[in-house]
Amino acid sequence: MPKITFLQRSNLSEDQWHSMFIAQLRGLAALVVAAAHLRAQVYPGFGTVQNPSLAFQGLAFATGFAYLAVIVFFVLSGWLVGGSLLNRLDTHRAIANYAIDRATRLWIVLIPTFGAMLLFGLATAVLDPTSLSLAPDNAYSAAAFFGNLVGLQNILVPEFGGNFPLWSLANETWYYVLFPLLAMLFRTRSALHGALILMALAAIVHLLDSAILLYFSIWLLGAAFSRVRIECGAYLRWALFLALVATAVGIRMKGKNNITVDSFVQYLLFSVIFVLFLSSMQYKRQRTRSIELASRVGRFFSEFSFTLYVLHVPLMAVFLHFGVPALGNGRLDPNRPMHLLVYLLLYLGLVVGAYLFHIPFEAKTYRVREWLKTIWFARGRPARA
Repeated sequence: MPKITFLQRSNLSEDQWHSMFIAQLRGLAALVVAAAHLRAQVYPGFGTVQNPSLAFQGLAFATGFAYLAVIVFFVLSGWLVGGSLLNRLDTHRAIANYAIDRATRLWIVLIPTFGAMLLFGLATAVLDPTSLSLAPDNAYSAAAFFGNLVGLQNILVPEFGGNFPLWSLANETWYYVLFPLLAMLFRTRSALHGALILMALAAIVHLLDSAILLYFSIWLLGAAFSRVRIECGAYLRWALFLALVATAVGIRMKGKNNITVDSFVQYLLFSVIFVLFLSSMQYKRQRTRSIELASRVGRFFSEFSFTLYVLHVPLMAVFLHFGVPALGNGRLDPNRPMHLLVYLLLYLGLVVGAYLFHIPFEAKTYRVREWLKTIWFARGRPARA
């Protein structure tokens, strides 16, 4: 029988099996999303293709997990971000450190990406500098720029520059805000503080739509199960893994292909199995050569997964704009093997481009974060004689 243990601290140690899987899934999820959007851009819809080749059927199936990949991001964000905050909630300046960590995580990628999008827009003539305005409904306006930095896309402003994957960052941003508010609400002993927190929560609930609030429960599921370890045998672990794969395939084939209130139940089922599997893998992994190689590969792709997620659509637009003469009408033929090679080259360009872009920005997240903390917290220190 499995043994369930409730941990005093979330287990974020990198030498555990579940940590290796988390790194691999973060990278894989971003790769799947980029592959899906590229296929949708350069190939016709699968349902419109008569007698599709076996290769195109395989490509269409493999790239059809984009929405599940976003759900994976939500669960892992809750596990890592929520679990990390729970671990240090009693430490000095916990909320201040948390706020700096979250802001740097988002902005060190978003700000340079938005800057690159402005340059891409000018280079491809999509953006006319004379047509820019301050209107919130202008995708290139200052309101859209700053609104997307604080999670207001599709709430008060459009996604900046039409970069549609940014919709999920509105969810993430508000989950980053809601979780510490809930944690402080349950821990405060001051009636005044409790009232202020409740007022803030009420204002946020009024601002957000029902889908964002509903999927917060999936984020919370990840945070809660970061404190749960399931000790069991290999048979149960394999059963959970196979159930996870079967549920993902079932949703891919028969489920609703969107993230809305109507599709919540299928993603909740997937998320429950997912966190049960992760909790069952909370034990130290072996250090064989093949396992260490798999760990390094997963860590490599996870380190620029956020950059790939937010940059691949504008990068794709640039590639297609300058590659249209070579592609003819900019569309690929699903039954021509050479066109599949073109797709793979474009995809490789997206991944390599995101990796190179992350080096001066996302790769410096921890350095920038520590510098900001040093500057910010030094303001409150008494000057030395």
